Amino acid sequence: MATVNGISDLPGIPKPEVDPLEPSSEFLTRYFSDYEHQLGLAIQRPVKVRTVSRQDADPFGRLGIETSAGSWNARAVINATGTWSRPFWPVYPGQFTFHGRQLHVADYVSAEEFRGQHVLVVGGGISAVGLLDEISKVTSTSWFTRREPVWRDDDFDQKAGHDAVALVEERVKLGLPPQSVVAVTGLLWTPTLRAAEKRGALNRRQMFTAIEPGGVRLADGGYLGADVILWATGFRAELEHLAPLHLRGPGGGIAMAGTQVAAEPRVHLVGYGPSSSTIGANRAGRAAVAGIVRFFEGQHESHD
Repeated sequence: MATVNGISDLPGIPKPEVDPLEPSSEFLTRYFSDYEHQLGLAIQRPVKVRTVSRQDADPFGRLGIETSAGSWNARAVINATGTWSRPFWPVYPGQFTFHGRQLHVADYVSAEEFRGQHVLVVGGGISAVGLLDEISKVTSTSWFTRREPVWRDDDFDQKAGHDAVALVEERVKLGLPPQSVVAVTGLLWTPTLRAAEKRGALNRRQMFTAIEPGGVRLADGGYLGADVILWATGFRAELEHLAPLHLRGPGGGIAMAGTQVAAEPRVHLVGYGPSSSTIGANRAGRAAVAGIVRFFEGQHESHD
């Protein structure tokens, strides 16, 4: 918990005291579970949503939801599937010839499983530098990115966070594929990362040009052997179940008005674009609920 991004309190129940050495996965599971039970939230699991579709041509009609546990219909849907279940794997020449292990950060468990192996970490975001710090304490590492990350020495205050979210929000308003918030904010030098830098773990290399059975071909033509390639290359929005609604525009993005899909006002996306970060998620949840209330009120007025 000492090395993760800030985690906001959930509405109504403050976050309890946190042991900085506790794994974040354990803390979050406990905090979210306690929250769910204390408020008596009617959550059903496990349920996988397969499709969301329009039941008729009425713009105020109902949406059909087909799931692994049966069918529902709804006047509105808040889609909060986020990105964590859809890791992005770039394609590189020779990728499938590699004799070592390749994994995405979504599959990462512990640095200990790499002890004694040379690990290549690919990516320029928070996950990449955090795992470089962790893995470099037990074994040798090399770091590769397409471009030099932007580092910040100043504290990342609330205003800077909101400004960064606003820039991503502007992209999705235009229907462009969203950038990650960290692409706008840059990476903050923390004491932990400064220590990693002193160990040489953050010596960035230019992206390799190809993968070979025992390692990678470097940009300067040289060769570097490797046992593991860890892809810290981000995630994409998990929206395949919304495909029947045809929400994506020509540019591949979804035009948004806040959390509301511009072309389908019955659908709100939380965890897409600006709300896919810890900075924007809580605010987006409140905005989605308020937007649905306004939508229902508009329906009543149109029938009066």
